[in-house]
Amino acid sequence: MDVQSTTPETLSEPLPPLSITSKAVEMVKLTRAQEGMDASFGLRVAVMGGGCSGFQYALDFEQEGRETDNVMELDGLKVFVDPISARYLEGVTIDYVFGMSGAGFKFSNPRATGSCGCGSSFAV
Repeated sequence: MDVQSTTPETLSEPLPPLSITSKAVEMVKLTRAQEGMDASFGLRVAVMGGGCSGFQYALDFEQEGRETDNVMELDGLKVFVDPISARYLEGVTIDYVFGMSGAGFKFSNPRATGSCGCGSSFAV
């Protein structure tokens, strides 16, 4: 899955938990079906060390969450987030966008202090 990142201005209000737009949910479900997975598979959203700016987002499919996961359900899609990633994903919105360089998932992170040129990693 193609991943992009943006860094809006710093906010002074409390940040909402991770949110995923309806278009992104629709595209996750479509991708899941194209990969031959049924509705029992959910989406794992994670933050990992790496990338040009220090951290990068990761998306993957899993059939079951882990015992310590935060689990959300959005329009029939289960979303799994581990506790460490949850700290970095607070306030993040995941969207699916179409642009000149193609289509892909876009992460808008109001807490990111920088991102790389390719848009798939960030710093906090």
